[in-house]
Amino acid sequence: MIRFLRSCFVFLVFFGGVQAQADEMPIPTGPVILQMSGEISRHNNEDLAEFDLEMLQALPRTELRTTTIWTDGMQEFVGVELGDLLDYIGANGTVIDAWAINDYYAEIPLTDAVPGSALIAYQRNGKPMSVRDKGPLWIIYPYDHSSDFRTEVYFSRSVWQLNRLEVLR
Repeated sequence: MIRFLRSCFVFLVFFGGVQAQADEMPIPTGPVILQMSGEISRHNNEDLAEFDLEMLQALPRTELRTTTIWTDGMQEFVGVELGDLLDYIGANGTVIDAWAINDYYAEIPLTDAVPGSALIAYQRNGKPMSVRDKGPLWIIYPYDHSSDFRTEVYFSRSVWQLNRLEVLR
């Protein structure tokens, strides 16, 4: 019986540790360009999930071609879908406050975090976006794919110079 219990203990310690390691987020090695907080289950800096560009690029990549009211002509954006990012950090809420460097913010319902909707873009037309060019991150919607996205509601949610997301209940 003691042998059995010892074996169970070793099993739990080993596999429990593997699960804990799998849930840990890496620490950014470059400049932090996005901080996430609120109702999230994965962290890498106390109660925050911080990302550098390389960490965002390691998540599933999505390309989106669309025009915008802020740029000329067709644009090609590359980034991570909002839903994929929220899944990665274990978000559990109903709304997101998206903040820009200049403290502009927009409230985004989690219903926008579905495939083919909000994209956290880190690249435009094959190049990283500078702060001067609405970067380093910009929330983009597929404006050309549906007239539903060509409204003030979605334009106001298109936060450029994005640097913070807070998941709220």
